[in-house]
Amino acid sequence: MFDNDEKVCYTIYVVTLKHYSVKRYSVKCYSITERGIIMKEISKLMNYRSDVRVVDATLRDGGLVNDFRFTDEFVRDLYLSNLKAGVDYMEFGYRADKEMFKVEDFGSCKFCDDEYIRSIVGENHTDLKIAIMADVGRCNYKQDIAERENSPVDLIRVATYIHQIPTAVDMIEDAKKKGYEVSCNIMAISNAQESDMKVALDILGQSPVDVFYIVDSFGSLYPEQIARIADLYLEVASKYGKKVGIHAHNNQQLAFANTIEAVGDGVDWLDATYSSMGRGAGNCAMELLLGFLKNPKYNVYPVFQFIEKHMDKLREEGAVWGYDLQYLLTGLFNQHPRTAIQFTKEKRKDVSEFYKEIISQE
Repeated sequence: MFDNDEKVCYTIYVVTLKHYSVKRYSVKCYSITERGIIMKEISKLMNYRSDVRVVDATLRDGGLVNDFRFTDEFVRDLYLSNLKAGVDYMEFGYRADKEMFKVEDFGSCKFCDDEYIRSIVGENHTDLKIAIMADVGRCNYKQDIAERENSPVDLIRVATYIHQIPTAVDMIEDAKKKGYEVSCNIMAISNAQESDMKVALDILGQSPVDVFYIVDSFGSLYPEQIARIADLYLEVASKYGKKVGIHAHNNQQLAFANTIEAVGDGVDWLDATYSSMGRGAGNCAMELLLGFLKNPKYNVYPVFQFIEKHMDKLREEGAVWGYDLQYLLTGLFNQHPRTAIQFTKEKRKDVSEFYKEIISQE
């Protein structure tokens, strides 16, 4: 029998929920209770790390729900709410190429012109930093991203699939030369082979990127898998002096669980959105994350005020997001949610038929 507070390092066997297989893990800094329950050292969750950064992705990921048609009042109030809540970065949206996307088909946050951002934040003499996302292949970054000294933007978030890493590195180098902080979101990581992941991370580690992100695009990963992926990312990050972030989706209602798992594992940069607003099933909820984090700099009350004023109104206007069975199915089968999004748009209710459609793609 172990004492309640005894820490041990040993080997355990865990049944993975996704594939019902037994896998072997080495576990560090775990405690054993008298009932034999294994749990992460409680001090990791009760204390806080001052290097944790919270990124609000409401306008960017949430904009995928309503074609980025947010009012200036909504965006300005969100900016003020983030200031009061102590959020570290506010992502305003994409810097999309206007040659590829028709301006009239989207709201301002699809393109995030510097002039538009300034109309909301002025010169932003605050502790809240401004971010935008640049998608590989969808951003004319050499032309449309100005020198940092001429822009209100602080952070460029490069989004890439694993096979696009060379182009992502060119975008990272371009943004760094212009004076920006730079992160890289490797999307759809649940579809990547571990060997490919290691190669991609090593390439990124040698680039001037500041942070690389675990991105569970399909909402298919479980906390135990996040822990293993985080260990891999953190090993490379430690080697090259980088930080690691997480961006989770809520298809299996695990976005919050996966995010706090990552925090306990040492991941520092955490994405969240107000009321979980985001593509399909949405993301980790800002109100949950700030309620969990123990750093006194964060204040969840302004988030509740904003949600009360704006989020129900968005839903009443027709914006649809959040957990539902169709999104659960694409998450369970590790598929892109586009079919579930179409199911939702068509207002279908025949989930059992959709299930058969999903498994036919396996």
